[in-house]
Amino acid sequence: MRRRERRNRRSGGHESRDRWMITYADLITLLLIFFVILFAMSSLDTEKYNIVTGSLSETFKAGGSILDGGNGILEGGQGKDNSGAKPTSSNSTGNGAGSTAGEDDTESPSAREQAFREQEAKLADLMGVITKYVKDNNLGDQIFVADKPQGIAITLSDRFLFDVGKADLKPLSFPALRQLGSLFNGIGATISIEGHTDNIPVSAGSRYNDNWELSGARALSVLRFFLNTEGLNPANFQYAGYADTRPAANNTTPTGRQKNRRVAITVLRQLQAEE
Repeated sequence: MRRRERRNRRSGGHESRDRWMITYADLITLLLIFFVILFAMSSLDTEKYNIVTGSLSETFKAGGSILDGGNGILEGGQGKDNSGAKPTSSNSTGNGAGSTAGEDDTESPSAREQAFREQEAKLADLMGVITKYVKDNNLGDQIFVADKPQGIAITLSDRFLFDVGKADLKPLSFPALRQLGSLFNGIGATISIEGHTDNIPVSAGSRYNDNWELSGARALSVLRFFLNTEGLNPANFQYAGYADTRPAANNTTPTGRQKNRRVAITVLRQLQAEE
């Protein structure tokens, strides 16, 4: 029995003395993995390196690649080019030839924005000339001019243009229409001519069946004056008759009905401002 216990103690002591080999083997394995990882990380893809350096060289435009020891903008902190010219400070106050930061931030208007500005200038001039003409000729109660979102609106009273229930232009309206025609020539915009009436039906002996025909005929008479007499381009015009469907005032009073009997000429805005 004692011999067996001694034998067991001896075998147990031998096993405990050999345990360090396991730890040592684990350490060697970890070191091997560590060095393998370091080697893998230190491997350089030559093709990718050339692509990166070439790209940077093209970006900085400083002669050679800054990674290959060329005279790039980071070399020596000077930022000189091949010609040896002195660098220009980015914080220039504008006293030299270099552009300032404020100039860089200023953007020229787009083609559409420029066209919009030119259109608005023409419309403003048009409104100014017509307003002056109306004032100089004491036509303030016959011709009304307004700047509306859709364009410059020129409203002519039916008393100024036509006899009651008729669509033939009065000769007294010719000078004003000629003035408008001269302004419309070359305006570069679509001109809409709209006829309107009050809600009183046409008389029994009228050549027109109803207010629709009367309003359309009156708009057409004004259009034909611009085309046949003034020789303007038909492609720049459109016309319509709306009868009493778009009143400008209340049809229950004589004054309101008078305001509703009109021909509206609108020089339409073709463009809108960019947001």
